[in-house]
Amino acid sequence: MPADQLVAYRTPTVEPEGLDQWWEVRLDEARAAARPTVLTPHEPEVYGSLPVADVEFSGADGDPIRAWYLRPPGSGDAPLPTVVTFIGYGGGRGLPVEHTLLPSTGFAVFVMDTRGQGGRWSVGATGDPGAALAGPAHPGMLTRGIEKPESYYFTRLIVDAARAVEVVAGLDGVDRDRIAVTGVSQGGGLALAAAALSGDLVKLCHADVPFLCDFQRAVTLTGKPPYSEVADFLAQNIHLVPAALDTLRYVDCALLARRITAECLLTVGLMDDVCPPSTVYAAYNEIKAPKDIAVFPFTGHSLPRGHVERQLRHLRSVLKP
Repeated sequence: MPADQLVAYRTPTVEPEGLDQWWEVRLDEARAAARPTVLTPHEPEVYGSLPVADVEFSGADGDPIRAWYLRPPGSGDAPLPTVVTFIGYGGGRGLPVEHTLLPSTGFAVFVMDTRGQGGRWSVGATGDPGAALAGPAHPGMLTRGIEKPESYYFTRLIVDAARAVEVVAGLDGVDRDRIAVTGVSQGGGLALAAAALSGDLVKLCHADVPFLCDFQRAVTLTGKPPYSEVADFLAQNIHLVPAALDTLRYVDCALLARRITAECLLTVGLMDDVCPPSTVYAAYNEIKAPKDIAVFPFTGHSLPRGHVERQLRHLRSVLKP
């Protein structure tokens, strides 16, 4: 799509009626089933003065979700700006050593594990109990439970993400007025969804080359996974086409983005054939809050290393550590 069309593009997907109330039911069910959050010090003999906690909190359906919580050395219990980080498709929370940049620059970071993932490029520690209720699916996560939105895998994952923000807001040492969300690809989509469903709890959202946006276009446009999982599945399960496309409307971050109140910085690679640029703009163009987008003409589904400094600068300007 030419650049002038990208900046004006709006998703044609119609929002499900009562979407806000539908999501509130999912979140209320998760809150009602929640158990106390448990933080366990992790390998102090390895990390020394860097405080690292292994966290277990309650996500969708009260399921136990793991996370890492890292704070800057010497910060004690001082209330700090905190960044909730979500992980890309196929990965898990990894190891704490992979998440030390933000604590080294004065921010606390809470890294949510991704249920049922963590077997491709980084390790995970959280299963997906809800998978027992799902029907047939393409290998991967994108079609698990796609017959209806209540059973869909990404419904559970988005509830996990919104619950992560709520849990972080209640932790000792977190300034609940200075919470950000961030992620790349799937993590970027989860950052948008968490910001949309968490209201004023989220002050800043960084969503890099976000996945989970403008599903109806994406699954017919790119032949690359993960979106191709849906196309491959529906090529055979033709009786599920209407139900599956309806389900995808409930988790479409281009629709959820209309609810975001946090200041946003998105990124898009104009050569991205995994999350096509038009699908990223579909979400960006629906955001009504203060926003900006970094456009990389020669970048695919990745980020130039130099963008990290812009993100740190933006975090400091908004959250003021």
